Amino acid sequence: MSQYIPNTEADRRAMLDVIGVASIDELFSDIPAQVRLAKALDLPEALSEPELARHLRALSEKNKNLDELTCFLGAGSYDHFIPAAVDTIVSRGEFVTSYTPYQPEAAQGTLQAIFEYQTMVCELTGMEVSNASMYDGATAAAEAMVIAAAETRRSRLLVACSVNPETVRVLGTYCWSRGYELTVLPCKNGQLDREALNAELAKGDVAALLLQTPSFFGVVEDLTGLADELHAAKALLIVSTDLLALGCLKAPGELGADVVVGDGQSVGSSVSFGGPAFGFMAATKKLMRKMPGRIVGRTKDVKGRDCYVLTLQAREQHIRREKATSNICSNQNLCIVAASVYLSLMGPQGLREVDERILAKTAYAVDALVKTGKFRPAFAAAPAFREVVLICDEPVASLNARLLEAGILGGLDLSRSHPELGNAWLLAVTEQRTKEEIDRLVSIAAGGDR
Repeated sequence: MSQYIPNTEADRRAMLDVIGVASIDELFSDIPAQVRLAKALDLPEALSEPELARHLRALSEKNKNLDELTCFLGAGSYDHFIPAAVDTIVSRGEFVTSYTPYQPEAAQGTLQAIFEYQTMVCELTGMEVSNASMYDGATAAAEAMVIAAAETRRSRLLVACSVNPETVRVLGTYCWSRGYELTVLPCKNGQLDREALNAELAKGDVAALLLQTPSFFGVVEDLTGLADELHAAKALLIVSTDLLALGCLKAPGELGADVVVGDGQSVGSSVSFGGPAFGFMAATKKLMRKMPGRIVGRTKDVKGRDCYVLTLQAREQHIRREKATSNICSNQNLCIVAASVYLSLMGPQGLREVDERILAKTAYAVDALVKTGKFRPAFAAAPAFREVVLICDEPVASLNARLLEAGILGGLDLSRSHPELGNAWLLAVTEQRTKEEIDRLVSIAAGGDR
């Protein structure tokens, strides 16, 4: 037990003496007897450290991981290549923290890394200001909707049905707790139904539209003229996107977005069974003081040297409490440092090369699967990035089971989130996948055994 509870019996006795009670039972005497556990905890016998290590190893081996499986599963978490330098740099003692530093005189390195991260997010998204990240993409999207409601003083929020369903559920919780009205808009051929949007805007009192591109289906939305339509109705455009995809897509800020959010897992964070990663948020200067979370600024010290500090903190709950813009008060610091290192290593050309490989390999995989006669694209005319929805001849569950037996992690079965699509399979193809791996997927999916 000394491995986990370092206090000896003598230590406990000394603490009780200082408190002035005779026993642990006396210490907790104010707790009613009927709510106390009157028996020992049902725990197995204690293990030695070597025994416990073996036990934990055996438990971990029950999981399949991406060192064992070839991954074609995405839906928000993707198997992208991460250069070894990323882990090497973020493992340094200067960066190993998940929290935002409050003492600039002791944390200039971390603050500069955050500032560089904010700068790169602004460059990729085409926005004017970025915060120091959010918990994840879903909370970033929900907080952006809160910004829109506060800015417009309206409570009607619109979201496209092509947004990640987990994000939509988080939005639902935020709206329920704040008394907002959330309307999910339909899609045509995987893209936002503009007629449905116009019908909602005509009703008035819309605060914002949240649109994801590339969408949950992998479809790239056409944002042309969308911001103008929303702004004419005095509503805001919130775009959820992917930092990696912005290596080849036009920046949402250039198309009139008011807030750009998303999940940053694809730029430097491993899959890790689903997390952790980070959410990013960037906005116009007009909305800067309504943004939640931390913002790092650059200034000059008394000797004229560049230095970095947390700025505009009057927005935050540790200063203004009930007047704060949000209850989110931290950021995913270690993950955004990883993103800063990844983006710095890749550069604009590197990101574009990765994106081009993804596009080429996705097209190759889809073409090969369609040629088997057992699959067809759900949204044939829509441009796609990294993911595509395929309609299968067989139930997706049985298809994925066959693939798993062959060591392949297949695409997501959409029957739970989008049953209206039928036997729909959300397949993800990253730059990691080789031609041989794709060919093997196609062979087994088509009924082969190799």
